[in-house]
Amino acid sequence: MSYALTTTVPRPFDSVLAQVRSALAGVGFGVLTEIDIQQTLKNKLDVDVPAQIILGACRPSLAYAALQAEPSIGLLLPCNVVVRALGDASTAVEAMDPQVMVGLTGNTGLEAVAAEAGTRLRAALDSLDAAPVTAAH
Repeated sequence: MSYALTTTVPRPFDSVLAQVRSALAGVGFGVLTEIDIQQTLKNKLDVDVPAQIILGACRPSLAYAALQAEPSIGLLLPCNVVVRALGDASTAVEAMDPQVMVGLTGNTGLEAVAAEAGTRLRAALDSLDAAPVTAAH
């Protein structure tokens, strides 16, 4: 089973990050949290890593529907979208494949939520002027 939807955008990190925020909004997701991995690891461990931001994206109606089907699903909600620099000229954008919720729980009540979330996330990633979205293992 794959666990991520991923694409590579042939543009620098900063411009892609701004476009990802806009693309998520365009398919109905808000960004509730943002974690700057590069800055956090520099501050806490004094190590240097490429730029990487985790956006905590949420579509409340989908989160609510998932919680109705599986009360503990908050552990698996496909909320994180990662934007990661691959160098000066390209950026990876990754989101958890919502089908993971169905596969791990075995709860068929999550299938419709996972399908809609997956469609929306794929549309956001597909809008990034990037390579086609693929599933990562």
